[in-house]
Amino acid sequence: MNLLPKSSKEFSSAEYWEKFFKKRGDKSFEWYGTYTELCGVLHRYIKPTDAVLVVGCGSSELSEQMYDAGYRALTNIDISTTALARMQERNSARRPDMAFLCVDAQHMEPFSDGSFQAVLDKGTLDALAPDGSPDTLGRVGRVFAEVCRVLRVGGRYVCVTLAQEHVLRAAVDHFSGEGWAVRVHRVEGQEGGFCLPVFVLVCTKFRRPAEGGAALPQILEVCEGEEGPPRRLGAPEELLDAVREIQAYALLRSQLASHTDPAQTPTLQLCHAHTGRPRYSCHVVDSPAGATLHRASHFAVFIVPQGRETNWLFGTAEGRSQLAGSAGFRRLVVVAMHRDQEYQDMEAIQSELSAKVMELAPPGLPANHQVPFLSVGGDLGQRSVMHRGSSTLSGDFVVEDVRGEEGRLYRRLVFLSNSSVVQSESLLGETGNPAGSGRKRNRKKKGQRAGPVQAPPPEGRGQAVDRSFLCCAHHRVMVSGLALLRGRGTDLAEGPVSVLLVGLGGGALPQFLHDYVRGSRVQVLEIDPAVLQVASGWFGFEQDDRLTVTLGDGLELIDALAQGGNCSYDVIMFDVDSKDPTLGMSCPPPAFVEQSFLEKVKSILTPQGVFVLNLVCRDPALRVGVLSVLRGLFPQIYECGIEDEVNEILLCQQGPQEQALTPPELLSAGQALQGALRRPGQPWDCSLDIAALLENLRIA
Repeated sequence: MNLLPKSSKEFSSAEYWEKFFKKRGDKSFEWYGTYTELCGVLHRYIKPTDAVLVVGCGSSELSEQMYDAGYRALTNIDISTTALARMQERNSARRPDMAFLCVDAQHMEPFSDGSFQAVLDKGTLDALAPDGSPDTLGRVGRVFAEVCRVLRVGGRYVCVTLAQEHVLRAAVDHFSGEGWAVRVHRVEGQEGGFCLPVFVLVCTKFRRPAEGGAALPQILEVCEGEEGPPRRLGAPEELLDAVREIQAYALLRSQLASHTDPAQTPTLQLCHAHTGRPRYSCHVVDSPAGATLHRASHFAVFIVPQGRETNWLFGTAEGRSQLAGSAGFRRLVVVAMHRDQEYQDMEAIQSELSAKVMELAPPGLPANHQVPFLSVGGDLGQRSVMHRGSSTLSGDFVVEDVRGEEGRLYRRLVFLSNSSVVQSESLLGETGNPAGSGRKRNRKKKGQRAGPVQAPPPEGRGQAVDRSFLCCAHHRVMVSGLALLRGRGTDLAEGPVSVLLVGLGGGALPQFLHDYVRGSRVQVLEIDPAVLQVASGWFGFEQDDRLTVTLGDGLELIDALAQGGNCSYDVIMFDVDSKDPTLGMSCPPPAFVEQSFLEKVKSILTPQGVFVLNLVCRDPALRVGVLSVLRGLFPQIYECGIEDEVNEILLCQQGPQEQALTPPELLSAGQALQGALRRPGQPWDCSLDIAALLENLRIA
């Protein structure tokens, strides 16, 4: 039996509904849920003593069940005479006080002004508004005007709806414009025929202020469940956004419950119920179809320790897929905690998340299945926000101290516009390991070093920054590129080396070059004054006569240097990110790799110099284009990928291809550079092995 329209526009036609009810016969039609499913919400807003107008009653049992629950003053209207006749026949004896009238909700002339304390609408508004066309808006506008007229002050328009955007926008704009309070209430556990949640829109009529009086404050609220207080919102668009998020989550749940798909790794945020601020990010990862799994390994939750969410294993789709594969479950939900939120312990997190993560379970999960919560040694991690600031160029940012692997403490700069990326990172000094101790540890473990070179922290800013340690793997490769200077790293021990670096960040890279390349003169170009302040105030960066920062646009400053014609550099490094997240290349900005600009870079590079580019490019075609431009200017190009990262470092020189260093020459140059940088009595990071890094170089 075809009971649903072929086109949603048929919802608004009287002819459709007349045919619909004739085909359905005496069966009731509960489009958006039964009275039992809706009564918890309806009873909050409609009293048994209220005079209630039910618009578009159809053949629903809602009015009958409300009558039986004590609601006696019920007037039902519809445009289908067939539905009304059957409802009248069904109720005349058992419910004699209930009235059924053939009245169009757009023209309710039979009712005088202020006749009702409640107008109840279950799906009628949705039927009248199949789209957002002018005709539709005119139709629902007439319904709203009539609702406003027949309701008393303090009365409520209670509408059960799927809250499609054009429907909700029309209602919110109209009733909030009339000075009414508007609340959207999610009906828990009830979804409509389109895998969308059902809502109850509640609009409460306020008395209009006297002419010339102060306007009433706008009241817009959303209730995401039957329990708990409503959340107040500031503008209609915020209310629409809140409803869209609920709908998107319902669609996601429907998809996750119907099938598994390793190719899709949906992500959702769980927000604090009262503040609306993000509390958890959940990444759903399904194992490949052919994976070998234990039959009981259906579903698990992995809690990422605080501060570790940017690690490759947890912060990238590839890493999470690897994590899921090693965990051996059909579906793994990887959960990251947010900054500015308090977490008690793993048991409390498990209690908080248990009900919600079960909504993300895979299809076929056995009843009463115990879902394991996994983590790294049961540790929640440690994160302390040390400083907050804002940049006119990059927006809000935080400086935070994070307890990382093996208990070490790291300081990070994170721009909140892209909070999944660590902009800069430095290791903080450890007590009990005095500078210059020179004690060696296991070279295979990242971060084990001889005593640190520490920059004393400003008052109240925590531990000192260890300037001997380069946290970022791509910085280590960039430093190793200095071995290509004249093919003999020993030159760095004696002669001067001029370095031009675009992009300061926390200052770890230029500070390391200053501290360990004795003859270096490092000039940094940085566009953002806020970054310089943070580097100096929180990351131990110090300028002097050999290390300077010029504030300004790197494109313009290099153009000026090229036009001046009196500057040249042994090393030019680009370590600058793009602020546009829509691009397939996030480092550097595209303008920095245009041929015309790179020609200027080449003009200020010494003949034996090295151009070092940190490239982060997810678009293969775009990467090919960048390499093509570089090859036209630099015959010698070495590339080095960074394990577990999207970065790759390109080392470019001007000499002919046949003069490129052979692997033995690269090994010798790396050993010479390491010897030049590492001097007796000076602290050294024992995990920095330049010769080993150069083994990974390939001709691009």
